[in-house]
Amino acid sequence: MPKIIVLPHEELCPEGAVLEGKKGETIIDVALDNGIEIEHACEMSCACTTCHVIVREGFDSLNEPDELEEDMLDKAWGLEPESRLSCQAIIDSEDLVIEIPKYTINQVSEKH
Repeated sequence: MPKIIVLPHEELCPEGAVLEGKKGETIIDVALDNGIEIEHACEMSCACTTCHVIVREGFDSLNEPDELEEDMLDKAWGLEPESRLSCQAIIDSEDLVIEIPKYTINQVSEKH
């Protein structure tokens, strides 16, 4: 089973984490199933950028982003060439290293 290594994030995962996923799952599903509460204001429908992650290793093993995801990513804070929306990034058999950006452009957080 592929592993998702989550780099430390001050609020969501201070120590970092190593998660086990299954081929065909999305990055956000694996994170949420393991208690890492990545924001997802649009309920994972590819209508916002709150679940934006940067894939530091294993990027090429993910499914190709579609046009809608690419359009949404253009609005993400801290966009990088290896950015993906975690609700759309489907894992394959390769391990991943991901970074959750410090900020989102979400004006309203359900946690506040």
